[in-house]
Amino acid sequence: MTKLKYCLLLLTSFLLSSQLMAQDTDQGLMRSNGKIFVVMAVVLTILAGLFAYLISLDKKIARLEKEGFKK
Repeated sequence: MTKLKYCLLLLTSFLLSSQLMAQDTDQGLMRSNGKIFVVMAVVLTILAGLFAYLISLDKKIARLEKEGFKK
């Protein structure tokens, strides 16, 4: 449960930190073309994949540790 709280806190801090950055009044090239949304979607997909991989890896390691202690 502690790991889940830590992951949620980390994800929330990433999402809120973008709101704290200074914003220019003029639109950038990627934002004006709408490509910034594609970049953000790719970045979020990669991060979600990494988190899913780490969680599955943690479960596998925990299972192997339990099997090792039984023998």
